[in-house]
Amino acid sequence: MGGNVHGQIERLVPRPKRVVLGEGVLRVDGAGMFSVDAAADVARPALRVLRRTLGSGWRESGAQTSSPAGCACIRFNLVPHVTGVQSYRLCVTPAGVEAEAQDRAGLFYAAVTLAQLVALSGGALPVCEIEDAPDFEARGVMLDISRDKVPTMATLFELVDRLATLKINQLQLYTEHTFAYRGHEEVWRDASPMTPEEIRELDAYCIERCVELVPNQNSFGHLERWLALPRYAPLAELPQGGAPLPWGGVHERPTSLCPTDPRSLALLENLYDQLLPNFTSRLFNVGCDETFDLRGEGRSAAQVREHGEGRVYLDFLKEIHARVTARGRRMAFWGDIIMRHPELVREVPRDALALEWGYEADHPFDEHGALFAASGLSFYVCPGTSSWNSLAGRTTNMRANLAVAAENGLRHGACGYLITDWGDGGHWQPLAVSFAGYTYGAALAWGSVRNRNLNLVQAMDRFGSAQGYGDALLRLGDLYLRCGALRGNASELFLLLAKPRGRALPAGITTVTLRDVLDATDSIERGLPAERTSVVGQEVRHVIRLLRAACHRGIALLDGTIDTPTTQASLAAEQEALMTAHAAVWRLRNREGGLSDSLARMGTIRREYTA
Repeated sequence: MGGNVHGQIERLVPRPKRVVLGEGVLRVDGAGMFSVDAAADVARPALRVLRRTLGSGWRESGAQTSSPAGCACIRFNLVPHVTGVQSYRLCVTPAGVEAEAQDRAGLFYAAVTLAQLVALSGGALPVCEIEDAPDFEARGVMLDISRDKVPTMATLFELVDRLATLKINQLQLYTEHTFAYRGHEEVWRDASPMTPEEIRELDAYCIERCVELVPNQNSFGHLERWLALPRYAPLAELPQGGAPLPWGGVHERPTSLCPTDPRSLALLENLYDQLLPNFTSRLFNVGCDETFDLRGEGRSAAQVREHGEGRVYLDFLKEIHARVTARGRRMAFWGDIIMRHPELVREVPRDALALEWGYEADHPFDEHGALFAASGLSFYVCPGTSSWNSLAGRTTNMRANLAVAAENGLRHGACGYLITDWGDGGHWQPLAVSFAGYTYGAALAWGSVRNRNLNLVQAMDRFGSAQGYGDALLRLGDLYLRCGALRGNASELFLLLAKPRGRALPAGITTVTLRDVLDATDSIERGLPAERTSVVGQEVRHVIRLLRAACHRGIALLDGTIDTPTTQASLAAEQEALMTAHAAVWRLRNREGGLSDSLARMGTIRREYTA
């Protein structure tokens, strides 16, 4: 009994900070009474969970109603100052459950923990006392909806429900051009954007689950979709593009606004006035990352030469800050550019929030966190799911990246932890590839010490949406380690499928390593659940298709058969089937906009075989 009870507690996600086990059980699969002693708005999120969790034999009562003799009772009480913000105490006895928290979120998280215990125990709750509190006050997920997937509302609602169960309390939808701004229809016409009405509906849905929906609109760099159009091209820092990229090559299209053109700020003011009223959150992520065009070769060249790139960047950031503040919001911004100019960090407005992002296992969260902490600037640590540019994810890197961010965020006093999930390269990876990062990151954000060695397969299958595919997803996500070469921010398997021929392949990639990946893929597929109709099941099988296509292409490139008619016909047929499957899997969770762009990347490779 004792070992089984301990196992139930250890399978909670996130694991609680402190648990004291007692003797006996409380059965909740019969009859009883439950109540939440708090004002209706405060009680509502917890009550929703309790109503869904408890059986039909349980009756909701007023907080002061006495329970019949011998009847089990579950009482949730709002008690000022009993615990910290978002914290709770949960006590299970043979007679009932008592929970205490000082705020709405704490009551909700107590109910979430109780619901997980019910699911794990089969209705026979272990007698125990739990005291729990989060490491980070803000624990978020940022999902890229601009490159190229815009999720359906049903997908977003399901995602919010799942994240709230994992005690995530913030959601951001990374936006470049996928909000339906009035007067800017040519920018988003084919993108299936989020509308103001949808944002307001999603915002209300989030509030009822103790999740803050934070507005997000990139406001400096990454505005390719805008600046490619004649109407907006005059606002570009480099109207012809050609900005050098830190990892090599150039960005052919203009990406950044000209910071010294007053019309850039006028555009942003118009966007903010349309976007912000749809959100109740007072925080606003303005982006401003990767401003590659601001290198002293564009329209601001004279100012960059006189004052320096960092100063020109900071001056524009301050102008944005003034406009955000004037609209009653607090500005958050990506910290990568200001971090390149550490002497200027202390000049960032004191109420701004820096977002320290980094996606590799060795990202210097320690060094950068120390600088932000010394400057007195509030900041989040922002690791990633490692899903983008990968086909199947990068499981080992994901685990290490998320863990080092949590460890160093705590060390240097970060006030938040934001799990980022990008769509670079056509957003080929299905959403299921990100489930591991969401689940593990949420657990670390709540309690990094207790959750560092979390059984991620169990956590994903139970509470992380994997539905029995957790082991397969993690194993598929580590196949990048077997192909013979590693790189940052991508897997070589993705690049085999995404890049045109002519690219020199890393020396470590051979036909032997790629056949090893194929063999491992086959082995994983043989162990999949028999069902084939669930969304997750279809997504996992599509990941396997992607991996096989990458390996087949790589082998043909390496052994020289890619120019033979037989191989070309085979690869062309495989790519055609892959594109058909990609479209079908895309439509399971996402809107139509962006699909043609994503497919066009696959079509480029297909034409190599049919030219």
